[in-house]
Amino acid sequence: MRLAALFLTGFVAAATPAIVLAPAPALAQRAPDTFAPLARRLLPAVVNIQTTQTVQARAGRPDAPDVPQAPPGSPFEEFFRDFLERNRPQGPGSQGPGSQGPGSQGPGAQPGRPGQPAPPRRAQSLGSGFIIDASGLIVTNNHVIDGADEINVVLADNTTLRAELVGADTRTDIALLRVKTEHPLSAAVQFGDSDTAAVGDWVVAIGNPFGLGGSVTAGIVSARGRDIRQGLYDDFIQTDAAINRGNSGGPLFNLAGEVIGINTAIYSPSGGSIGIGFSIPSNLAKTIVAQLRDGGRVRRGWLGVNIQQVTEEIAESLRLLGGARGALVARAQEGGPAATGGIQNGDIVLSFNGQAVAEMRNLPRIVAETPVGTNAPVVVWRNGAEVTVQVMVAELPTEAQQAATSPNAPRPQPSTVELTGLGMKAMAITPEVRERFSLGAERQGVVITDVDANSPAAERELHPGDIIVEVQQERVTTPKEVNDRLEALRRQNRASALFLVENAQGQRWVPLRLRAER
Repeated sequence: MRLAALFLTGFVAAATPAIVLAPAPALAQRAPDTFAPLARRLLPAVVNIQTTQTVQARAGRPDAPDVPQAPPGSPFEEFFRDFLERNRPQGPGSQGPGSQGPGSQGPGAQPGRPGQPAPPRRAQSLGSGFIIDASGLIVTNNHVIDGADEINVVLADNTTLRAELVGADTRTDIALLRVKTEHPLSAAVQFGDSDTAAVGDWVVAIGNPFGLGGSVTAGIVSARGRDIRQGLYDDFIQTDAAINRGNSGGPLFNLAGEVIGINTAIYSPSGGSIGIGFSIPSNLAKTIVAQLRDGGRVRRGWLGVNIQQVTEEIAESLRLLGGARGALVARAQEGGPAATGGIQNGDIVLSFNGQAVAEMRNLPRIVAETPVGTNAPVVVWRNGAEVTVQVMVAELPTEAQQAATSPNAPRPQPSTVELTGLGMKAMAITPEVRERFSLGAERQGVVITDVDANSPAAERELHPGDIIVEVQQERVTTPKEVNDRLEALRRQNRASALFLVENAQGQRWVPLRLRAER
């Protein structure tokens, strides 16, 4: 009642300035009454893509692809079956129209011979794409055309044109096609700024689901920056606009009719849309498309580092201000751009070429989008302070480069030592130890020989044969050096120690809790 009275007093007693009413919140953007005008304008620029390739049929299954899933007894179940029967290749061993299902033989069919592989067949697949230039340039997903012997583009007016591949990028799943026409294509669309697409914004997806032809669905941006474990450059837009098989490569539009994404993947236990679809952001796509258009391939920036996530424990170990952030350098490859520019193992990259690195997965994308040859400033956290170095960005090599061998270490001591409070034992590397754990001659450091269950080492999945290369960013070659550094950290009341550990899978930074000495 008190709040109601105050409100009433402030409303009636206009001469009393004691009560100031807050302004009414701004209304959300109104949903359009219809998407029809937008759909009419955009549909002509969206194409169906049909590909054909020769594949080795599975034994006993030389027929067409499986029938897409549909509810039992629904009209679509019979529709899909009839569609595939009409398009199933005919010939010896194939099932023609009127067959009774798998395993039956129509008139003139010849039974397969047991033990012999089925003959190759011509497989067809369907996808979507969109015209970005009336001269005949079309964008789609790489997985839509990957391995195709023949690519055909079907326009909105059902005109079919043979397409050629201009270039493709497997890392981002983007491909650029070209069709040749006597007259310019009637419609084209432009890329928009995907960075301005906010969660909750309306979007429209257009594509070719299940080969049915141009279909329009609408929804909202459900999330930004999704990592779906498809590669280093994952930064997907998530949407609930219905996306199904055949929509791959189709555009995701904002209400201005600009392409803000390329529909690429869905999350679905059944294979159909459940409202979780993923699109490649246009700001990533248009840089890839521009390079494919100009040279048929993509040149990416390369730094030459192995990185890992900065956890709260690692941030505390390195006394990083501002909490866990950036990308921790597990290894700067010898001779690579990073090492040449002064980046060291154990540095935390906080920004690259003026762009903040909020977390590990941001760095590969930022570096990849930086033009080759750029002299980029890199801010790193080192020895409790920010340090800026200059790195000349090189081109990402085709094959992953291997690090050179480490410099020779002093002759190690052969005794096994308990690493105090960590629940593990270690010893210096000797010829006998190299043979026991199959360690190459280039491996240097302190090898772990035993790990106690329920210990800090076991919690971090350390195993006998793993090599401790550094402790708190200082190289070690004997167990005594490890214990000396641990004692120094305990005297400083540090809660954890940061180890650089190497095994057959590579190097990684491992924070270990320090138990009090007994």
